[in-house]
Amino acid sequence: MPFYEFMCEGCGPFEELRPMADASDPAACPACGGEARRVFSPPGLALLTRPLRCALEREEKSAHEPDVVGEKRGRPMSHRHAPAPSWVLAH
Repeated sequence: MPFYEFMCEGCGPFEELRPMADASDPAACPACGGEARRVFSPPGLALLTRPLRCALEREEKSAHEPDVVGEKRGRPMSHRHAPAPSWVLAH
C-alpha cells in the first residue's frame, strides 16, 4: 500500500498508508480528528540535477508562500526585432 499526503486546515500536512482504491477519500487528521483533503505532491526524485531540483522546490514553495519582491529580477528582455523579410513593406 502506498503513502498519500493529506492537509488538515488546522494542524498541517500528514501522510497516511491506505489502499489505492481509497486514495481520493478524505482522511481523519491524527492530531485533531478533523477531515483532511488529499494533496498531490511530486514523487521524491533523487536523480534530478541540482538546478532542476532547486527550480522544482522553488516552484512548489511559491504555490503556497509566494515571495514578495521589491525589484525586477532576471535578465532584461531585448526589444530588438529580427530583420523583416524582403517581401514585407515598411511604413
